[in-house]
Amino acid sequence: MTLIHIENASKYYIMGEETIKALDDVSIDIDHGEFVAIMGPSGSGKSTLMNIIGFLDVVDKGIYDLDGVFQSFNLLPRLSAYENMELSLIYRGLSKKEREPLVLHALEAVDLLDRKRHFPSELSGGQQQRVAIARTLNNNINKRSLDQCIKCSSGLLLLFK
Repeated sequence: MTLIHIENASKYYIMGEETIKALDDVSIDIDHGEFVAIMGPSGSGKSTLMNIIGFLDVVDKGIYDLDGVFQSFNLLPRLSAYENMELSLIYRGLSKKEREPLVLHALEAVDLLDRKRHFPSELSGGQQQRVAIARTLNNNINKRSLDQCIKCSSGLLLLFK
């Protein structure tokens, strides 16, 4: 089963009048449990790729999917982080009493409990992505893989601190 799916991903940076292609049409699939080394010469895009995998940066073109969590956030702009997460649970038929602990636990798991009342426009791109991950925590039946997803993302974030 695919854990990381990157398809035709490109990332560009502007330096003065020059456009730098940090990634150019990169595609890779990495399965659960697979060990992969990212290797290449200096300037080949290794750090950029790791930043994208770790949700520290986004692709300019292409698709990135980490165990069902897409890099496009799909958050409703008029709903807070809490409400964006709660909405899918409402559709699943859960009562407010059932929804609240699930939403709060998931927001805590991605370290966004203090931002629960913020709207997407008030959140950074990384925070919006973490709301999307937290929403997936509550929507995905395969809780084990989502816990692994959070552990993986946390480990990657530590590498870049």
